[in-house]
Amino acid sequence: MELQSIKNRFGIIGNSPSLNHALNTAVQVASTDLSVLIVGESGVGKEVFSQIIHALSARKHNSFIAVNCGAIPEGTIDSELFGHEKGAFTGAVDSRKGYFETVNGGTIFLDEIGEMPLGTQARLLRVLETGEFIRVGSSKVQKTDVRVIAATNRELLEFTQKGRFREDLYYRLSTVPIRVPSLRDRKEDIYLLFRKFVVDFAERYKTQPVQLQEDAKQLLTQYTFPGNVRELKNLAEQLSVLSTNQQVTAIELSKFLPKHQEKNNLPVLAGQTGGAEFANERELLYKLFFDMKKDVTELKKMFLEILQNPSIAPAAAQYTQHSLLSDLSLPVTHGDAVTHSAPAAYNSSYVPNESSAAVILTHDELHQHEEVEESLNIMDKEKELIIKALRKHKGKRRDASIDLGISERTLYRKLKEYDIENL
Repeated sequence: MELQSIKNRFGIIGNSPSLNHALNTAVQVASTDLSVLIVGESGVGKEVFSQIIHALSARKHNSFIAVNCGAIPEGTIDSELFGHEKGAFTGAVDSRKGYFETVNGGTIFLDEIGEMPLGTQARLLRVLETGEFIRVGSSKVQKTDVRVIAATNRELLEFTQKGRFREDLYYRLSTVPIRVPSLRDRKEDIYLLFRKFVVDFAERYKTQPVQLQEDAKQLLTQYTFPGNVRELKNLAEQLSVLSTNQQVTAIELSKFLPKHQEKNNLPVLAGQTGGAEFANERELLYKLFFDMKKDVTELKKMFLEILQNPSIAPAAAQYTQHSLLSDLSLPVTHGDAVTHSAPAAYNSSYVPNESSAAVILTHDELHQHEEVEESLNIMDKEKELIIKALRKHKGKRRDASIDLGISERTLYRKLKEYDIENL
């Protein structure tokens, strides 16, 4: 089948070499039963490629189903994919067939495969290798004949190195990888897509399609479109509905484009450049509390020294008072004199004035201080931050997950892990 007829059939606009290469690969692999991994940024149209592969395959008359792995809660995804028996878990009042059973003989498209839990990944690997699966709560092995097409906007190979994705599953899925290019990598197609969208919207809203002046065309092609085709389509619809002029200038077009790219506003370490993401959500907390733990360690050393030589306790107390007040930018009072400075470093030769309070530590008190470091449990702090975020956003999980810098699905998993009720 000619490439242009495939584009017409599935509504694909564009002639960039990278797009044509991806389409040719999809056409060649369609007639086989090989697993396919479609890689591309969000909004590039990965699901369209899965539909092309299914429509050109021998399975085209059988079922096709698209499953978003990132939208299914971790506790129910096994049931959704493989089914469950009656009484397998709370709420399982009847037996239920999973997608791998109902789509037998067809194709399953697993979108956002990188969000799939590790336990479910092991079940999927067994299906790919042997065609066998077991319902949740059952011991009976069942057979299925399903072709799996997966897609991701993540780099799964990096996920395998971090233990977030099974390496054997990665290589089993990526028998034939297809990389769908982003819109900024096919700039020659941007205006063609835009014209198609504005004509469609003009027909829908019974208006004349807007047109871009030359300066507006240049601005459109220079924009990076982080949301890819989906963002371009939204832009075309906004202009079709809200533009006051049929001829759109660059000045008017700029009003519909974001003023700046969205940036990650999470705290990062000093000297860190490039806005690199942390390997996982806990690593951020480790970085935040690292300095605090260092301070606790220094205090422990001081207390041990006091225990061995009680005579230096008054000097230690005076130094601690100076240090704390200095950190808080508060004045330190010595009798009638007021100063904002503290001793540069603690040492046993420092002698306090008469108003200084001596600190005498017992063994029990020392042990209490030694336990401070152990009390900085990272899981407790993570739970505390999650609760604060939920309270701040009045229980709205989506807003709380954005504030925390994690996905909504990860937040859902954390709520179950820490047994946090809706706030």
